[in-house]
Amino acid sequence: MTSLPDRLLEKSIEAFILGIEVYNKPTIKYRVEGFSFFICNAWELMLKAHLIKTKGDRSIYYKDNPHRTITLENCIKLVFTNAKDPLRLNLEKILQLRNTSTHFITTEYEMVYVPLFQACVLNFSQKIEEFHQIDLTTYIPQNFLTLNVSMEAISNSKILAKYPEEIANKLISLRDEISELNNMRNPNFSIVIEHRHFIVKDKSMATSLVGIDNSADAKVKIVKEIKDPNITHPYNAKKCIEQINKRLERLNIDVNLNMFSFGLFVKYFGLKGDPRFHYAYNTGSTILHSYSQQTIDFIVNEIRKDPENIVLNIKESLKVRRDET
Repeated sequence: MTSLPDRLLEKSIEAFILGIEVYNKPTIKYRVEGFSFFICNAWELMLKAHLIKTKGDRSIYYKDNPHRTITLENCIKLVFTNAKDPLRLNLEKILQLRNTSTHFITTEYEMVYVPLFQACVLNFSQKIEEFHQIDLTTYIPQNFLTLNVSMEAISNSKILAKYPEEIANKLISLRDEISELNNMRNPNFSIVIEHRHFIVKDKSMATSLVGIDNSADAKVKIVKEIKDPNITHPYNAKKCIEQINKRLERLNIDVNLNMFSFGLFVKYFGLKGDPRFHYAYNTGSTILHSYSQQTIDFIVNEIRKDPENIVLNIKESLKVRRDET
């Protein structure tokens, strides 16, 4: 017979996938609210399964009403006891959106909420693996954990024109509060990618190019896109190895990477120089290297394919490459 935590987790994963599918479907206008409903449901079921495993069956019921299970807000406070934890703040803000969305349509708030949504997706992926040893990439491809973003600028005048004054002021206040919390620059609360555009003379300095419309009033030839590496590539090699080894331990895989074997993976798969995995800081006298969460996920997935032999096979393959050259 399937246990209660397993049934909760099965529904949790289904709700999580539905949330991503709703958000990434361009024809759905209700996707911001729809995502908030499903992601909150996914978190509630997953955290209740965790509470049952760690505190017993009665932990998910109210003491004064043993036939009624506790709310997501209660689950968050029981599991994430630090009220200032960015992950907890992220969940509480999305929960607040879900509660607001049951009464009001807030489509304009996609610009404000999508950084929180993206952080929430990655937080869920990490916690369900930490608490329940479930790798979501066995259910949904890794690239689907990145949300498709289509955002429209939001202005106070637009909100005031669309909603009654009391509702509009509430929404404006909430937006300003979230914007202030974004200043924490913590990826557990929000993941923000900033795009800044510059005109440059040297084409080799550009990371992306745009076409030119000769009839346009404004002329643009070369555009350079900048992403904050502190957000997109927050790990040095040592931190990468720590995270990889923790993941492998939770998966009961008897492989322990060190700096040498990590370097083998980086070299064999060409991770350096690939912006999805690697970023190089040129300080003038030396070059510092940092890596993305995708690097950790990629190496863990490769090890899982053949944990007993992969390091030795990579080492031998690199030796053959050197001999051939």
